[in-house]
Amino acid sequence: MSEKIPYSDFEKLDLRVGKIISVGEHSNADKLYVLEVDFGELGKRTIVAGLKKHYEKKDLIEKKAVFAVNLEPVKLRGVESNGMILAAVNGEEKVIYIAPEGDIEEGAKIR
Repeated sequence: MSEKIPYSDFEKLDLRVGKIISVGEHSNADKLYVLEVDFGELGKRTIVAGLKKHYEKKDLIEKKAVFAVNLEPVKLRGVESNGMILAAVNGEEKVIYIAPEGDIEEGAKIR
């Protein structure tokens, strides 16, 4: 287990439901997809995700997932990513993105 943090640190994360509206190839990376994600009132964002070895594009389009949306933008092999998809990871063997159990609107806050 990692070191314990105060609840106030957790509160700094802005976790939201987003709907993946497109999935593109990353021109400079074998393991990365470039996602366009709709967050409702927060708008659309480009998010780079290391899901290529675990999902076909068609299995991600129109799916809802949980994203961290208040991370500083970062360039991943030349493409700016404006958030991060949350996933359960078992080493490199298995990666499963975290999704809401039922349908909820894009931009819904996770708490």
